Amino acid sequence: MRYKLWIAGEWKETGDTRIVTSPFSGNTVALCEQAGEAEIEEAIQFALSAFSEFKKVSRYARSILLERIANGIELRRDEFISVIVHEAGKPITLAEAEVSRAISCFQIASEETKRYAGEVIPLDSDRNGKDFDLAMSFFTPRGLILAITPFNFPINLVAHKVAPALAIGACVILKPSPEAPGAAYLLAQIFAECTKFVSDSIEEIPLSSFQVVNCSNELATQMVKDKRISTLSFTGSDRVGWDLQTFARGKKVCLELGGNAAVIVHLDADLEKAANRCVFGAFSYAGQVCISVQRIFIHQDVFFEFKKIFLRETEKIIAGDPSERETLVGPLINRKARDRIFTWIEEARKANALFLNSVNAVDNIIYPIVLESVPTNLKISTEEVFGPVVILDDFTNFSEAIQRVNESRFGLQVGVFTDSDKIMRQAIDKLDAGAILFNEIPNFRLDHMPYGGVKDSGLGREGIRFAMEEFSERKTIIKRRTLNANE
Repeated sequence: MRYKLWIAGEWKETGDTRIVTSPFSGNTVALCEQAGEAEIEEAIQFALSAFSEFKKVSRYARSILLERIANGIELRRDEFISVIVHEAGKPITLAEAEVSRAISCFQIASEETKRYAGEVIPLDSDRNGKDFDLAMSFFTPRGLILAITPFNFPINLVAHKVAPALAIGACVILKPSPEAPGAAYLLAQIFAECTKFVSDSIEEIPLSSFQVVNCSNELATQMVKDKRISTLSFTGSDRVGWDLQTFARGKKVCLELGGNAAVIVHLDADLEKAANRCVFGAFSYAGQVCISVQRIFIHQDVFFEFKKIFLRETEKIIAGDPSERETLVGPLINRKARDRIFTWIEEARKANALFLNSVNAVDNIIYPIVLESVPTNLKISTEEVFGPVVILDDFTNFSEAIQRVNESRFGLQVGVFTDSDKIMRQAIDKLDAGAILFNEIPNFRLDHMPYGGVKDSGLGREGIRFAMEEFSERKTIIKRRTLNANE
């Protein structure tokens, strides 16, 4: 495969290509064209020109466009699954689920386009508002959106930015992950086909309303700094995200960053269910998800029973070829990620952490690692591992567990296993996180729900309608009543 740039409604080549390799086999999967400064400038100029037209396109036409994109992904489902498995190393069953979610994102966006509206404000509810007969508030697209996405969800995290942008009539330039750009390339092909259909049969839609620009991080930073970009939507590491925020002065910034997600298993929890879900949450896709289970706090009275079940279920996990349906743990994205994780593992070993199973690796595949008695100041405790590593720890009372969860500088999602209403209320009141899930792992996410974190886990919220709000400006219209002589 050779992935070209999608700029100004045309497929472009620059002669400067980047090799895309399989993290499992190491083989070359594709060549990806790289944009230079000239292509970046062209993309921005055409997006600005398209925006003046696209924001006027009817809700109906935008809704049909999004619906047809969803159908287009469905028709090419197998192609998306293949590039995700080969480029991102995602196990095939998880890749299938991701493609289904991306389809859902565009379907939801199609529906939200029709009902995303403002509100009437009754000014006469205030004593000074009796002379006004009209006040309404509605949303308008902010302008040009720059979307930067990571490798771990090559189509669904793209969908979470592109779908809401198109839904509100905003133009979007996408910089996909250099490790896994193929899904964005396929999406651009589908967008071109669907745009032509809508333009021919319903209403003209500018092809430049969505563009895909593969480029270096340095050029991406230049785009972030560019005053013509109104909104930055970034998903990735917290370090990169906060750095980009400093360059995005004057822009709306939406950051979906990392975490070291925790689970609390209380005294009354269903241990079999909790352990099984935590095993999946810790090790699926080799832990390369920002809401993967990394820290599990278990009440001391059930700690040993939970640990026994957890280790038993961990032994059943199959790691290896992501194209095999039994595989849950595939390769890490590259050798650099593998080496970083082993550096942190070695730090834990030197600090006398207890290893509950053996440490094994083959090439970029690290087999599940379960730790206990890990000092809380180590990177493997405080940072985002983004690998198949989990820490078990015990607690004596729920307040202690909350305190230890909240000590993290992250706050994305937390899982709590309990049936106690009192414990649930305490968790709701005291846990610092964007979402708290009861009797479920923090990995759970539906694509229409608000999603995002607090503290170093980011700014703003995703989830189609909530991202539409992030990408919009609210405009309020007020009209004073014209009084007749008799009034």
